[in-house]
Amino acid sequence: MSQTVDRALSILPLLAEGPADLGRVAERLGVHKSTALRLLRTLHEHGLVYRQSDQRYRLGARLFALAQEAMENLDIREIAHPHLARLNEACGHTVHLAVFEEGEVLYIDKVESRYPVRMYSRIGKPVAITVAAVAKLLLADLPEPERRALADKLDYPMYTARSTPHAEAFRKELAKVREQGWATDLGGHEESINCVAAPIRGADGRVVAAMSVSAPNVVVTADELLTLLPQVRRTADAISGEYSGRTPIKEAP
Repeated sequence: MSQTVDRALSILPLLAEGPADLGRVAERLGVHKSTALRLLRTLHEHGLVYRQSDQRYRLGARLFALAQEAMENLDIREIAHPHLARLNEACGHTVHLAVFEEGEVLYIDKVESRYPVRMYSRIGKPVAITVAAVAKLLLADLPEPERRALADKLDYPMYTARSTPHAEAFRKELAKVREQGWATDLGGHEESINCVAAPIRGADGRVVAAMSVSAPNVVVTADELLTLLPQVRRTADAISGEYSGRTPIKEAP
C-alpha cells in the first residue's frame, strides 16, 4: 500500500513540469502502462489530475484548491511560538514575531525577557516601520517598484540620531537587508534598545513573517546581541521549514 501511495504521489511533481502522456508517466515511475493508468484514474477521480482532450494529463484544479485552503488555514503564530519560546529560554531576551498587513507591520507574538528590564512593545501594536528590524525584512521582500513607492510615501520621524532620515536612505537599507538576509535596529527607535531579526519564508520563498531578539544596553551590548544572529537565523529557518512543509514529519516512537 505504501508503495502504491508513493508511486501515485510521484506523479504530481512530474505533472508540475507540464502535461504528460501515459507512456511518460509509466516510464518515470518505472511501471507498466496499466499500473500507471490505474494510478492516474484514481488521482483523476479525486480531482488531483485532469485528462486533457489530447490524452495527456495535467494537475487538477482540486489540487490547487486544496493548496490554497491549506495556506489560508496555516497559523504562523501557532507554528512559530514553540520555536520563539525555545530561543527565549536559551538567550533570555525578548523575542518578537511580526507580519506585514495593510501597510503596517504588526507584532503578533511576543515572549518576554527573563531580565527585570522589559520592553513596551505589545501584541497587535504597529512597529516603527522605518527603523524596526522586522519591518526592514518584511518590506525588503516586496518587489522593487512596491518598495520604492512605499518608501516615498512614508514619514521619517527621527526617534534617535540613528533613525532612518529619509526615503533614499531607507531604500538603500532595504536593498542591503534583502541581499544579506537579516536586519538590525541598533538604537534606531530607542537609544538603549538593540534588535537583530531574521525572515520566515513560505513554500514559495517569499517572506511571510519576521522574528527578532531585542535587548537593552544595560543587559547586553549591541555587539553581544549580534553574536546571537546565527541562533536567530536557525530559529527562523526552523519555523520556515515547518510552515512551508519542508520539515519531514517525525515518526512516533
